[in-house]
Amino acid sequence: MTRTTPARPASVEAVFPELAPYRGRTTRLHPRPGRPGMQDSHVGGPMMWPECEPWPVCHESHRRETEGYAPDEIRIARAAGAWPPSRPWPGTGAPGEDGPVPFVGLAQLFRRDIPGLALGPDGADLAQLFRCPFPHGPYLERRYCLRWRQAGEAGRTGRFLAAPPEVPLLRWEHELPEPCVLHPEEVDTYPWAEDDTLPAPLIACIDAWDDVQAAEHGPDALSYQSDLSIPPGWRVGGFPSWASTGPLAVDCVSCATPMRLLLTAGGGETDARSHSWVPREDRDPSLRGKASICGGASVGDPTRLRFGRDRDLHVFTCPADPGHPPRWVLA
Repeated sequence: MTRTTPARPASVEAVFPELAPYRGRTTRLHPRPGRPGMQDSHVGGPMMWPECEPWPVCHESHRRETEGYAPDEIRIARAAGAWPPSRPWPGTGAPGEDGPVPFVGLAQLFRRDIPGLALGPDGADLAQLFRCPFPHGPYLERRYCLRWRQAGEAGRTGRFLAAPPEVPLLRWEHELPEPCVLHPEEVDTYPWAEDDTLPAPLIACIDAWDDVQAAEHGPDALSYQSDLSIPPGWRVGGFPSWASTGPLAVDCVSCATPMRLLLTAGGGETDARSHSWVPREDRDPSLRGKASICGGASVGDPTRLRFGRDRDLHVFTCPADPGHPPRWVLA
């Protein structure tokens, strides 16, 4: 089934004509629980990974844990609509002390499915995203891994890894992604309005409009950031959202070139402030507003993943040389 974003509740460029030159495009991925195959674009499904190639692992030390959740028990509990039981951590060592920790596959994206996906090194058109399942250090930092492939060459490999390695326990239930199929949809998007992301007079105009909306409509008021600029959830390209950190300069560590947004991984597809972006196919046409949203967690929290404290994970790559190291920003 396709997913169709409703028209914005106000015409962005009719309200703010000065935004027309800043209009961009993003591809909303609309993940929904399903049964993706290893040659599909997906979140949380099987990776197209050659059997002869070592699975990515984290070699760093990890934060000591006391209990966790077994991946298979998480899957069984989700299928039953229940919460998995927690288990004591085996032994006294921190995870990874007895060897490297396998990364968890988060997403696989083919450019054939998502034309807005930037190419990787040497024209690679398949991006695979991984995360270490355990936090690092006192600030619970995370480690990510981005692998690029030539889809055509990878498809001719022949034998693929059927069951990637897993840790026996995960610290949190939301470390395990729910397998989701994607429904890519391109939509217009506009920059986050704060600091120097737009000219100061335009940001002042947007802030004044937001104030008027809040004064006239109270808690149900429209706002530029929530309803008109950047959609929530998983998306490719477009502009980063900066709700938690404020705008940040993200430059390549190798050549200092300003980096471009490759991918945003969102913890949830909607919240109280962004429900206007929920697709028409996930609504009851006989109802209005938030009450019309159907599907429960399969629409609001389809991937079951979390990034920080309900932040977005922005993955940036270097436009001058896609082979330069990517950068990860929680915002």
